[in-house]
Amino acid sequence: MIFRPARGNSRRFCFDRLHPARQGTSLRLAFHMAETEVLPEIEREEKTDSKSDLEPAWLVICWNDPVNLMTYVSHVFQKVFGWTRQKAEKHMLEVHRQGKSVLVRTTLEKAEHFVHELQKYTLHATMERES
Repeated sequence: MIFRPARGNSRRFCFDRLHPARQGTSLRLAFHMAETEVLPEIEREEKTDSKSDLEPAWLVICWNDPVNLMTYVSHVFQKVFGWTRQKAEKHMLEVHRQGKSVLVRTTLEKAEHFVHELQKYTLHATMERES
């Protein structure tokens, strides 16, 4: 019996053996050397909804006031939320015409942050839990 590495693969080995019924012909068998590796058993949890789906949503609302100019309000929306001029003006006009505008729906922490930022610019902003 001849035991040697197979061509091109150092982990694969072949051995040649003469088959008793076939004198003069060789029977080539190939096998892989198995590396034994024990891995810890991992329990897989079923995928649930994202964290934001589980948390209640909060709405950031900007209210109309007689102090701030409309151009200033749209400028603040662009700064705080990173909106385009068109989107900021849409919400500014909603505040002006309807008395308020729901600016974003987000988590509690982000809503608190946005309300604080808007209030730093002297806008009348509040947050409330979405019903």
